[in-house]
This record gives sequence, C-alpha cells and structure tokens, in this order.
Amino acid sequence: MKRLKYLFVYTIPITVFIAFNFKGIWTFLPLLVFFGLVPLLELLIPADRANMDTKLAEDEKNQKIYDYILYGTLPLQLGFLIYFFFIIDNTLYGSIEFIGRITAMGFMCGVIGINVGHELGHRPTRWEQLLGEILLLTSLNTHFLPYHNAGHHRNVATPQDSATARKNELLFVYWFRSHFGSYIEAWQLENKRLHAEGKSWLSLHNSMVVYTLANLAVLFSVFYFFGYKVLIAFAAAAVIGIILLETVNYIEHYGLLRKKNEYGRYEPVRHHHSWNSDHPIGRTLLFNLSRHSDHHYNGSKKYQMLKSHEKSPQMPTGYPGMMLLALFQPLWFLVMNKKLKQFE
Repeated sequence: MKRLKYLFVYTIPITVFIAFNFKGIWTFLPLLVFFGLVPLLELLIPADRANMDTKLAEDEKNQKIYDYILYGTLPLQLGFLIYFFFIIDNTLYGSIEFIGRITAMGFMCGVIGINVGHELGHRPTRWEQLLGEILLLTSLNTHFLPYHNAGHHRNVATPQDSATARKNELLFVYWFRSHFGSYIEAWQLENKRLHAEGKSWLSLHNSMVVYTLANLAVLFSVFYFFGYKVLIAFAAAAVIGIILLETVNYIEHYGLLRKKNEYGRYEPVRHHHSWNSDHPIGRTLLFNLSRHSDHHYNGSKKYQMLKSHEKSPQMPTGYPGMMLLALFQPLWFLVMNKKLKQFE
C-alpha cells in the first residue's frame, strides 16, 4: 500500500476531466483542490521525516511498480492534451469556462508534464529520457533537460545558476530570469558539448535544434488542425505549466548559497543547499520532489529512495502552500528571510 500512495497523482486527471465537462467554478477544480484543500490539510497533518531502513530501501530500489506509475502518466498526459484541443475548440472564447479549462490543462502540464518529465530525464536509459522529453514537450519546455542536468545540478546555490533565486528577489522577476536564462544556457551547454566532440552546433546532434523543431512542429500542427483559438489556449496552458515549474524552482533554493574555499572554488553541493518539505500530501503528489536536498546530493537517485536529512532547511509547510506563500511577497520575505539567517 505504501507503494501505491504515489497513485495519488492520478487524482489530477480526474479533477481535470471534471473541469473539462462542467461549467462555472467547476472548471477551476484542479486549482481549488491542490491549492486550496491540499494546503489546508497540510497545515493540519504533521510532517513525516521517516526514512526507509537500509534493507527496505535496497528492496524497494528496483521495484518496477514505482516506474510503472511514472510511465502510466505519459498516455494520460497525451490523451488529455488532445482531449483539451477538442474541448477548448468548443468552448466560448474568453468565457470563464475557457479560462478555467486552460488553467486545468496548465496545472496538468506543470505537475505531470514537467515534474514527471524531470524525474524520467534523470534516468540513465535513453528510452526513459525520451519519455521525459515527450512529457516536457507537452509544456513546450524541452530545453529544461539539458539545462537542468548539466547546468542547474552543477551550479545550484551559486550566482551562476539561473534557477537559484536570490535573497529578496521578486518572484515575478525571477520567472523571466530563470526561464529565459536557462533557455540560453541550454543552447550554450549543447554548443559546448558539440564543439568538444568536433561537431557542428547546427545539426541534429544538437538536442536544442531537435527540441526547437519539435516545438515548432507541435505548434504548427495545433494551428493547422484546430486554428488560432486552440493554439492560443495551448500556449497559455504551457505558460501556466512553466510558471508552476519556476515557482517551485523559486521556493526550492531561495537565498541559499554555497561558499567558496581559499582557492576560489565553490564547496560541494550539500544537503543544506536546498529547502525541503516532508509534508506527506504534497510530497506524494510530486514524487518526493520536496525532498530536494537528497535529489541534488544524488541526482540519479529514484524518487522513492529520497531521504529526509537533519541538516536540510525545512519549509513551514508543503510545496502547494509554499507556492501560495510566494505569491504574497511581503509575507514570503518576512517568513523565509527569518529562516534563512541560520544558513547565511
């Protein structure tokens, strides 16, 4: 049963299906549940910092059920995206249903498309990485993989990292700096890799070239088969998914910086360089993403293996609640800058 708790992510398609088929406030059901009910429950349910013992962890490491839960999200994401195209095409442009259904699809793009794509993008097998790339393509955010794996994990908690939020940095400014900064760095990383291999950057060996062509193909296909209204709706849903990702990035590393040694080199990434949350609902929904310190300490570790560490900075509540707090910037700075003092 503990393995099956990660099936909780499949409640998202249920709420999105309701949003697609009901009217009025019901079209905002995914947001109401996961940014209303879940944060409220996480204020009442205590954090669970328990870890598997060594023997159990070794047994669970290669249990395929954890992988199957991830793989099952791909046909759901693709199916719901195609369903969204037909639903939104028959929804009055600019109506409350039009806006609500876009936010529902956008939420699914962020939590399933990008988050599961992130998890699979860390896997060593090429076919699992491909699944991650397809999921990221549903949010037009394919550049995430080369930047995240080769850039963010190397430069996290330094001023060189686009995805590390500075102390007192405004969230709305950070969205643009992180997204476009990571996009530029993804190109730079791929160009550098190909130059070292003696290959041209303008070729299909360059992942960013392939991703750009794939993104353009998706956008052109949506416009060709459904028209401009559906294209606008899809682009808006993708932007919402990206904003959710960048808000998560903001809260994960806010204000935390690695120190330099006497040789001017940054100290290795440690468990105190990421904010963590052990609140069980958000943790389960996001495949243990909120045990972020352990993820950065070992990026290839599967989600079910991630541990809670005593030295990890702890958030007051779960990720959904912290994302809401980040939207109220004065309150965010009041709470988080106080907690940040002990790690400066």
